[in-house]
Amino acid sequence: MKYLGKSDYNHASSGKVGVLITNLGTPEAATPSALRKYLREFLWDPRVVEFPRLLWWLVLNLVILRIRPRRSAETYAKIWTQEGSPLMMHIKSQLTALKQKFAANNLQHIEVDFAMRYGSPSIESALLKMQDKNVTQLVVLPLYPQYSGSTTGSTFDAVANTFSKLRWMPELRFVNQYLDDEKYIGACASQIKQYWSAHEQSQILLFSFHGLPKRYLLAGDPYHCQCYKTARLIAEKLQLNKDQWKLTFQSRFGREEWLQPYTDKTLEAMAKESIKSVDVFCPGFSADCVETLEEIDMLNREIFLDAGGEKFQYIPALNNNDEHIDAIYQLAINHMQGWNAVSSEFDAKNNDQEKAVSQQRAKEAGAVQ
Repeated sequence: MKYLGKSDYNHASSGKVGVLITNLGTPEAATPSALRKYLREFLWDPRVVEFPRLLWWLVLNLVILRIRPRRSAETYAKIWTQEGSPLMMHIKSQLTALKQKFAANNLQHIEVDFAMRYGSPSIESALLKMQDKNVTQLVVLPLYPQYSGSTTGSTFDAVANTFSKLRWMPELRFVNQYLDDEKYIGACASQIKQYWSAHEQSQILLFSFHGLPKRYLLAGDPYHCQCYKTARLIAEKLQLNKDQWKLTFQSRFGREEWLQPYTDKTLEAMAKESIKSVDVFCPGFSADCVETLEEIDMLNREIFLDAGGEKFQYIPALNNNDEHIDAIYQLAINHMQGWNAVSSEFDAKNNDQEKAVSQQRAKEAGAVQ
């Protein structure tokens, strides 16, 4: 077997600590060809679509990839920016802010980067970059607060698949959920409060999460319950009573039953029941993307207003909000406990001396480097 990554080892180099944040991914352009490439990778993942492979291959390649790329391209075109997709723009901004946070805490020696589960930069390419920088202790932090096999689980698969092709893999700590993390909940509540301070609070606050087929829940996926806990904790932080908020699930496709209640159906029913104003916040999305900007703020806004509603307000995702970056930073730090790079004993000068001693000992033992 031919392994990926560098094949040499230098005894003068000391291992570094790395942090890799990840998100779902995005097409490279709002075009049918770019969407076809992206959707082929995304929808072929068995974690995303749990269906017999041969039958799904036929459906995906002979039906879906012939129809959906054009429609999806039109959708992405509505929210595309000069910098590319909003998701790419926001994760780059999050990375910059996170690096600044580490530097502000005298941890600029820690390597921080980002990757996408689908599309570019890939998880494999990001892990190889970490190896090139001699990262031997790594925190992987998927920006999915609530765990699902189709998101966090799939990210772990991609990490593990890359490691299976590396001769020497780093020590790994993988953050698989932070649904009830105090700083994350606080950041969500603050985001909503700040929005309300600038805009009048509506009758109902709707928490909309990305949906999943119901059979995933019945098979043991904890996502449904974790979404409810997150929403409840944010509502409690905001001191809302049970009549002031609701939870729904969006983004379903296909004919099978998905997690309910559905966002679009709920908004339509609310408007018909004389709810005239609604605020929508999406706690499961760490950055604004096509599902929040087009599906919620455009499509579902139209559904609510057409059904008789009068005011629809979308509260932006956390993006690079200071409290959000602080929450991500603290999650990474918490998972580094015990590593020298984040301890009070870390000293770059002494570390250089240790490297020189290690290299000399290796030479005496016959090592090439």
